[in-house]
Amino acid sequence: MKTMKNILFALTITLLTANCAQANDAWRAKIDPAVAKLLKSKGTADVLVTLTAQADLSGAQNLTTKEEKGAYVYQQLTQTAQNTQSELLATLAAEGIAYRSFWAVNAVWLSAATTASIERLAQRADVRLIELDASAHLNALPIVPNTQATGTASRLLGNVTWGINKIKADQVWALGFTGQGVTVGGQDTGYSWEEAPIKAKYRGWNGTTANHNYNWHDAIHARDSAHYTDDNPYGYNLIVPIDDHGHGTHTAGTMAGATDTSGTSIGVAPNAKWIGCRNMERGWGMPSTYIECFQWFIAPTDLNNANPNTAKAPHVINNSWGCPPSEGCNTSNFSTMATVVANVKAAGIVVMQSAGNDGGNCSTVLTPAAIYEPAFSVGATDGGDGIAGFSSRGPVTVDNSNRRKPNVSAPGVGILSVLPGGGYAYWSGTSMAGPHVAGAVALLISARPALAGNVELIENILEQTAEHLTTTEGCGGDSPTASPNNTFGFGRIDILAAVQQAQTVAVSSNSVSDKPNLHAAVIPNPAQNQVFFQLQGWSGATEISLFATDGKQLQTETVQLTPSYTLQPISIASLPAGVYFYTVKNGAGSQTGRLVKMEF
Repeated sequence: MKTMKNILFALTITLLTANCAQANDAWRAKIDPAVAKLLKSKGTADVLVTLTAQADLSGAQNLTTKEEKGAYVYQQLTQTAQNTQSELLATLAAEGIAYRSFWAVNAVWLSAATTASIERLAQRADVRLIELDASAHLNALPIVPNTQATGTASRLLGNVTWGINKIKADQVWALGFTGQGVTVGGQDTGYSWEEAPIKAKYRGWNGTTANHNYNWHDAIHARDSAHYTDDNPYGYNLIVPIDDHGHGTHTAGTMAGATDTSGTSIGVAPNAKWIGCRNMERGWGMPSTYIECFQWFIAPTDLNNANPNTAKAPHVINNSWGCPPSEGCNTSNFSTMATVVANVKAAGIVVMQSAGNDGGNCSTVLTPAAIYEPAFSVGATDGGDGIAGFSSRGPVTVDNSNRRKPNVSAPGVGILSVLPGGGYAYWSGTSMAGPHVAGAVALLISARPALAGNVELIENILEQTAEHLTTTEGCGGDSPTASPNNTFGFGRIDILAAVQQAQTVAVSSNSVSDKPNLHAAVIPNPAQNQVFFQLQGWSGATEISLFATDGKQLQTETVQLTPSYTLQPISIASLPAGVYFYTVKNGAGSQTGRLVKMEF
């Protein structure tokens, strides 16, 4: 008969054995189910190995200029990668596994890794996740019929496209702001850079000779063998910009193109310069190619992929692509691309992202990077300010965030632009809406250069000055009068109103003030339990209020201030993680801004 002592001893052994088994199997959870599925059928997989250590970029929010932010972010990201990848890379080299190291997110891409190799890597403490690097197809809508969308009789209005007219870009030109001094970036199917409307706008062309260093990067290194048996007719690792599809060239024309053969202006910011990165091979891209382009934009390199220079980074990047769950981007690996987008934003670069063409049901904003909070996502409108039927709606439910998207909307139906070979076409899609907003960012910065690098402030201005549009679609519980909402976001952009507001605001890291002598800033931002309002210029009874993104007032505190510097603590402990707006207001003026509460 067993004694109580023996029974307890046996029970202890059983529990220890179970705990050890769980610990031994914990590494399996690091392997993306899509990777495990492919390994079972094929035995090898191209994967992204994300390391546990990631750079802390919180210091970037305390920097003022785009140049300072870019240099700081690059230093932090590259130092983290150098400090943590060396042992892993040595192991990969010893095993003969082909790899490519990234620093925009601390990760390493592996080619044709075997089941045994992946299982060994998953058991390393310095590895957080192993995810599939599968190809995703461009989700674009092609040429539309020869009639304009409801609300506009013609695609052309005078000597500009209807989209330029609708967002009032031509009225901003009349004020002398045409995108001068601003660089717009694009990662897409490539760019046919010598087409007449965009050649003079390419940063690598000085009117006489071309210099593609720091102005072009090709992230396509080999054939997409999953979809093609023949090699790309243009080749790979190209040192001269090409477009093997046409999509990228069309978006560049909308961002910064000049005129078509009839003299019609097609570009929102005709005096901005553009640079480009090819992230898709004949319309197919992968997480690794998107990440490589994002990384290059943070610190563009020469044609030998050497001598990175953050001073040559663009002010805004247009991303008219998506990575659907069916092609490898899924809930188990969303965090990797989210980290990349957040890091690009921290470097002072606006990440413009088409919301997707999976509408018109609710919760159809489905894919990276449109689903992420740091991405400025764009829906598509027609000539009558109606939402395009194809435009993806929010809220974002694929990651359980219930995040409102898109941020704003812009013209995306029947948009005229240039194609490779010098032809022109009217295309539709949120792919066409995004470049309108990227061009609008260029106009905004050319009108107020101090905005460069102040991503939150740029986005806030575009949202607050948009033509607020309502809907009865009710996505995410939106009421018929709700603005912002999950169909239009804050509404269709109005760049004239944005430029007018930008001329009067005091520029800080993340807010808009109606009086330049009044200053308010929030630190830290993002935060967890408490924030501090840095206040200067305010006097007397002053209200500090916090609002949800639907406009609901959540809390208000009234404080007595003097015009001298004050650091006022405000508790946000009761608020769930998410994005909020604040208002500081008294009889002298008001200031609004955005703050983010992080998860613990």
